[in-house]
Amino acid sequence: MPAFEALLAKISVALEQYGISYMVIGGQAVLVHGEPRFTGDIDITLGADTDQLEKIRQVAQELSLEPIQGMTDDFVKRNALLTVEEKKTGLTVDFMFSFLPYERQAIQRATLITVGSAQIRFATAEDTIIHKLFAGRALDIEDVKGIVNMNRNLDKPYLKQWLKEFSVVTERNLVKEYEEIEKEIQSG
Repeated sequence: MPAFEALLAKISVALEQYGISYMVIGGQAVLVHGEPRFTGDIDITLGADTDQLEKIRQVAQELSLEPIQGMTDDFVKRNALLTVEEKKTGLTVDFMFSFLPYERQAIQRATLITVGSAQIRFATAEDTIIHKLFAGRALDIEDVKGIVNMNRNLDKPYLKQWLKEFSVVTERNLVKEYEEIEKEIQSG
């Protein structure tokens, strides 16, 4: 089993044992829903706020994942992010703490995908699109195109509802950006 898959499986089992809901997002979710590309890390949104930091540190320690430099309690609580590394492989994992209703709903909607012998919770195609459009980098937009191209039966009302809400935060029209991508894919 490749290192990424083995690490994902170990994390999934440990989080389940600790009763912490989660979903894999980012490049790993793109690999499930979109077109293959290289990704150098694992991004996981936790169904826990930073008040569960000690539990997550315990999970990381049990899995021999060491916090990278600067991951003080103050930093983690201020940024809702704990980055750890598996020293033997050099793989990094970003544990993102959640507190928004959107994140909690997205975790509940996550899709179970079998990786090796483990069942791992991945963000749905729609939620991966939302995350990627919100981030808005060129690579993220290419990821969205790949996901739209590979998934013709998206839950568009759900997708557009959250894109509209996040448009206020980003001061961009994310619904329009999504619709333009959809038109480009349909015409291509």
